[in-house]
Amino acid sequence: MKQHRVTLADVAREAGVSVTTVSFVLSGREGMRITESTADRVRAASERLGYRPDLAARSLRARSTMTLGLVSDTIGSEPYAGYMVRGAIEEARATSRMVILAETEDYTSDGADLVEAMLDRRVDGLMYGAMYTRDVVPPAGLATVPHVFLNCLPGELTGPAVVPAERAAGRTAAGAILAAGHRDGIHHIGGRQLSALHPEGIHAGHQRLHGIEEELAAAGVGLSSVVECEWVPEAGYRAVSELLRSTRPSALICANDRTAFGAYQALAEAGLSVPQDVSVIAFDDSQLAGWMRPGLTSVALPHREMGARAVDLLVSGDLAPVVHEVPMELVARGSIASA
Repeated sequence: MKQHRVTLADVAREAGVSVTTVSFVLSGREGMRITESTADRVRAASERLGYRPDLAARSLRARSTMTLGLVSDTIGSEPYAGYMVRGAIEEARATSRMVILAETEDYTSDGADLVEAMLDRRVDGLMYGAMYTRDVVPPAGLATVPHVFLNCLPGELTGPAVVPAERAAGRTAAGAILAAGHRDGIHHIGGRQLSALHPEGIHAGHQRLHGIEEELAAAGVGLSSVVECEWVPEAGYRAVSELLRSTRPSALICANDRTAFGAYQALAEAGLSVPQDVSVIAFDDSQLAGWMRPGLTSVALPHREMGARAVDLLVSGDLAPVVHEVPMELVARGSIASA
């Protein structure tokens, strides 16, 4: 049996006041001469009855559904990138809003049908996102609603874009190696993520490498080599195993934590220890970095902060077409030692 929804009239009867009085008290409006004791009586009656505001009716009056949409490829289904969703939900909840999530599960799809579905539901704004930072061609429908690009970059900005500060992260990683006194034998494992899927590499790969080279060059130091490989453990293992056949590195700057995991295995197999023989640093700060022994020093992807920033831009109406780079912080563990 369907339960009766408590209305303003029910609260008014319970408190012994008019519906108008209840409406003013529960909406927090000022301007009526309502005594504090009456207001307290209304709030107590509302709590006893379990009154909840009718958001549908409120949205018609305010022309706002208090909902935001997030259309992406696989952000929600990826455990690590999912922190963007968590950050967005937490920030939305703080402003009494909800986030509706929809995914294409296909990197080649622009999600036009999902954007239209969000528009049909009259969301107040849309986040158009990607699991990893990449170029996108958004559907035309996106331009008809306030929107933010989350972890992706269109050819022409029609709204703000929120991305990680990858170039600065490269400088941070190189700076940590330099601070430990390393000057020679510094190798970058992973490079730009060249692969069949990404023959020209990916945004993070290019930006991190640029930052690394900039920081080292400022100190009069250069990379001994850039070893291109996919950013997965087995590729990192193979790359470092091959490197060790010809040289003894002083420090490895790995493209991500998974690449570093493979590097750890190759170093151990060669009888070298981290960090006593070779220092290692990486990017992302996934859970894997904390599980490795010794713990891996890593520059963290700010996924949670990115999701929160995207919602904040939508809610505040700060929709100027500019790129917002969210800082990536160094999480120091035990994988770097003095040269």
